[in-house]
Amino acid sequence: MIKFHHTVFALPFALLAMAWAAQGWPGWRMALGVLLAMVGARSAAMTFNRLADRKFDALNPRTAKWPLSTGSVSLPFAWAFFLASLVVFFAAAWWLNPLCLALSPLALAVLLGYSYTKRFTVLCHLILGFADGISAPGAWIAVTGTLAGSAP
Repeated sequence: MIKFHHTVFALPFALLAMAWAAQGWPGWRMALGVLLAMVGARSAAMTFNRLADRKFDALNPRTAKWPLSTGSVSLPFAWAFFLASLVVFFAAAWWLNPLCLALSPLALAVLLGYSYTKRFTVLCHLILGFADGISAPGAWIAVTGTLAGSAP
C-alpha cells in the first residue's frame, strides 16, 4: 500500500539537517525520534494519498493493480493503518519537544494536502517537493527546540 523507498528517499534531508543542527551526532534518542516522526508522517501521507485517490486509481491502468484498488487491502485496514501512522507521528513529535508537537498539525496539513492538489493544479509536484523538504526544518526544530538559529 505504501512505498517504503519513498520514505527512504526523503530521509536524508531530515538526517542531514538533524546532524547539522546538532553539529554532529545528536544521540540515539534524537535519531530515533526523527526517524519515527519521518516514518509515521510519510506512511500517513502515502496511505492518505491512496485513500483519497482510490476511485481514480481503480480506473488508471498504471495504478489499477495497487492493493487498495484491487481490494487486497480493505478500506477499513487502510484507515486503521493511516490512524496508526498518525499516532506514531504525533507520539514522536511529542517525544522530541513541545515545539515539534505544536507544529506537527501544520506539517501534516502540508503532507495530506498534496493528495488534493493534483485535482486543481499542474504544480502539485511543487507541493510534493515542499512536503518532502519540510523534513529538514522539522529535524532542525527537533534538535534545537526553536525556530531561531542558522546553520553553523
